Amino acid sequence: MAESARRGRGGGGAARRAERSAVSFETAKYIERNIPNFEILNEEALEIIERNADTILEEIGVNFPDNPDALALWRDAGAIVTGDRVRIPRGLARELCKTAPAEFTQHARNPNRNVVIGGRNLVLAPVYGPPFVRDAAGGRRYATMADFNKFVKLGYMSKWLHHSGGTVCEPTDIPVNKRHLDMLHAHMTLSDKPFMGSVTEPSRAQDSVDMCNVLFGADFVQQNTVMTSLININSPMTFDDVMMGALKVFAENNQASIISPFIVGGAMAPVSVAGTLTQVLAEVMAGIAYSQLVRKGAPVIFGAFVTSIDMNSGAPTFGTPEAAHITYGAGQLARRMKLPFRSAGSFCGSKLPDAQAAYETSNSLNMGLLSGVNFMLHACGWLEGGLVASFEKFVMDADQLGTLHHLAQGVQIDENAQAMDAIREVGPGGHYLGCAHTQANFKQAFWKSDLLDYKPFETWADEGSRDTQTLAAVRVEKMLGDYVQPPMDIAVREALDAYVAQRKAAEPDSFM
Repeated sequence: MAESARRGRGGGGAARRAERSAVSFETAKYIERNIPNFEILNEEALEIIERNADTILEEIGVNFPDNPDALALWRDAGAIVTGDRVRIPRGLARELCKTAPAEFTQHARNPNRNVVIGGRNLVLAPVYGPPFVRDAAGGRRYATMADFNKFVKLGYMSKWLHHSGGTVCEPTDIPVNKRHLDMLHAHMTLSDKPFMGSVTEPSRAQDSVDMCNVLFGADFVQQNTVMTSLININSPMTFDDVMMGALKVFAENNQASIISPFIVGGAMAPVSVAGTLTQVLAEVMAGIAYSQLVRKGAPVIFGAFVTSIDMNSGAPTFGTPEAAHITYGAGQLARRMKLPFRSAGSFCGSKLPDAQAAYETSNSLNMGLLSGVNFMLHACGWLEGGLVASFEKFVMDADQLGTLHHLAQGVQIDENAQAMDAIREVGPGGHYLGCAHTQANFKQAFWKSDLLDYKPFETWADEGSRDTQTLAAVRVEKMLGDYVQPPMDIAVREALDAYVAQRKAAEPDSFM
């Protein structure tokens, strides 16, 4: 169904009445950077890494196991295929990648929340994938669908988040083979921000496309991108058939995929920064090239998820200098390929939303801003190395994302920003609190946290000496209390409900 028809059927009186009664809240537009990217590699280093990545693809190759269709596409494109191993002649992968768009628009069901991924833009999406959740009241526990719904509502209500995300937590009380239906249904109905599709099995990717056909109209989906999805490479250099099958479904239907190695340095890649960057580039080029073999022009994102490792315990570490170096370098490599870039997030290894979590998260978020990331998954809520989605940390991180928006604005230098009239008015020994310039600008002059406490000690003590986690727990409850579901056309909602019910009835439950 074309966009005009879809938009038209969403204009019922009930939807308009619901819209008028909804709680008013502001959602910021995606970030448009007005600051330079931080570039850590010189031209010589970049050329060495690019040359070595081509050598990996040509001499060592990559594996596409249990995927004869992919092997046939590679063979027809000129690669040398031996068993599951694909050796790609020097320059071929990079040439194939050239048909991928430098930027694309992901459409939301509310057009005001569309995002443009690429260029100098930064789109922020929440945590993805944890099987556990944590809150101050209940502690750490397996995630449920009720938890998932709460996170989607918090994401919808969060001013600085542009995207609803995907598997914000893994609802373990729903069968594995059916939970993707409930998760997609929640994103589509509880929020009107853009969202991600399912990648855990090719048929689930197809369900994602089919549900979008119901939500947006099939013609609109084929002509526009309405999903961005995460395709991880099984590093080192293995492209498993499940992820590649999901990628094939999304590419065939003009939907975007993040092609992202999942690397713990020292375990799945070399311990050196240059060696890891070389492997990342080789893997990403092979994955994006494959997407273009499936469909030229399919939207993709150059992904880099990289952590270092604690060599004593084997646990991943976050917010480290090495991860920063790799992320900065990967951003440069992505820009040289004229591709959108995904990396960074609210990464930390801490078990609680404490000082360790704050330090590591701050390092990771700022690194993402300065490295030129275009799509930041895990921007809020990440805890315990990605095993846990924390409600309190979700709102703590989401609040701090406002600083990225303001940092990205850069320094204004127009006549108002120069403030010469204010300086003349106040003169030596005065103060600026009451001057005309301050009165005209104070409401917009400074970023203001909606969470952190700046009150005098006495007031803070009288209010219970609350720490940040306590304040965050209060804010979680306030946001959920203020939540009002965005309006949706009744016919579309009934069609989505029917699709989910029909697909669930089509096969028995499986928790494997």
